Amino acid sequence: MEHIRTPKVLHSLVYNVERLPANSSGSPLIIRCKNFHVYRLLILQEKDCLDVLACLTRLSRPERYGELFCFSFNPNLDKELREKAWGFIDLKAEFSRMGIPRNLWHVTAANHEYRLCDTYPSELFVPKSASPAVIVGSAKFRSRGRLPVLSYFHRDTGASICRSSQPLSGFSARSSDDEQMLQAIMKSNPVSEFMYVVDTRPKLNAMANRAAGKGYENEDHYTNIKLQFIGIENIHVMRNSQQKLIDGKLINPDFLWGLENSGWLKHIKAVLDAGVFIAKAVAEEGVSVLVHCSDGWDRTAQACSVASVLLDPYYRTIKGLMVLIEKDWVSFGHKFSHRYAHLDGDPKEVSPVMDQFLECVWQLMQQFPCAFEFNERFLIQLHTHIYSCQYGNFICNCQKERRDLRLKERTHSLWPHLWENRAEYTNPLYRTGHSQTRGVLKPLTTAYCFK
Repeated sequence: MEHIRTPKVLHSLVYNVERLPANSSGSPLIIRCKNFHVYRLLILQEKDCLDVLACLTRLSRPERYGELFCFSFNPNLDKELREKAWGFIDLKAEFSRMGIPRNLWHVTAANHEYRLCDTYPSELFVPKSASPAVIVGSAKFRSRGRLPVLSYFHRDTGASICRSSQPLSGFSARSSDDEQMLQAIMKSNPVSEFMYVVDTRPKLNAMANRAAGKGYENEDHYTNIKLQFIGIENIHVMRNSQQKLIDGKLINPDFLWGLENSGWLKHIKAVLDAGVFIAKAVAEEGVSVLVHCSDGWDRTAQACSVASVLLDPYYRTIKGLMVLIEKDWVSFGHKFSHRYAHLDGDPKEVSPVMDQFLECVWQLMQQFPCAFEFNERFLIQLHTHIYSCQYGNFICNCQKERRDLRLKERTHSLWPHLWENRAEYTNPLYRTGHSQTRGVLKPLTTAYCFK
């Protein structure tokens, strides 16, 4: 007898359920999932179909965190093993691996108990020359208190990638503390006489923010900075682009037209271009970079992490990509639960920010097939678990919320699970001695290079 494989779908992956008109065979249901899978069920009795529809609709729209699957998921790990699993990624060890010079950078206690910025991690690397007053003053002049802090240090050149939110500059406001903070970042790189400030937004969008008392750095106020706008669109444009891609029914003969009309690859190019600019500045020019968008948790995370993948071969390994996501996305307050609709909330907060980062990595894998230890299955698994809510890593919108919800005590970590199954995710073309593996990646981002 032939074995029939029954697909399993986590209810947290369900995006919507559509009931089609009944026919002679029964009542059909179409289940569309957040990971782009589509299932068609044929239920014999209409009443049963309505019951399934109501049940799936309710389960797919939880109203509070306690209803998520991660709080009931039990892989039979005792308390000691669960605690050990949560320690699999050690960000202190990661910053140590970077080789940060402790005479130039140090961990500030200013955000202890999240008192300075509740969406940042509690431990922040800042220039050692920045006084506590400068740190606090800079936070007050940045949207949501997200002051400039270290994301990545490049030991070969001494240049750094820092991140923040936009300044509260409006049309003419300024802050001597914030200006001193950027000066301290610039001086933490002794071989450079200036630094880049990369605003990942389109310039018109950044200018519009000035009317709300926000905006971007005035080069007349900040000593030795060069301002660069990148042009990555906001979360609403990206959400609409992905929806067009999905609605375009790309299996039909108009595939290329639908892809072009969605603008999806244009946006992927913009994110990659941001990473390329930052990586070139750090590795070739030896210049430090401050990256921000509006609040510093979407486009900023994309740009910093793409640049890191280009710069550092470690982030092109299985463990390294986990560390990068934990550092630049989880710890720095990317709003996972809002962006990926973990709860029944505002649909305007939903946007495929992490989807785009994973696609950027996949595009790089197509150009540099020997440079990555992992294959595309690994990226697919990451994408699925961002939406699935099976593990606690991507629940909530910042570290403080995770701590308050006691996620490490009540849920399990995804990273050891992926690591134990790494044989499934290993790229057979990966070679540790290959030139692609060792060096800085320099991708082409012209249209014909995209897959």
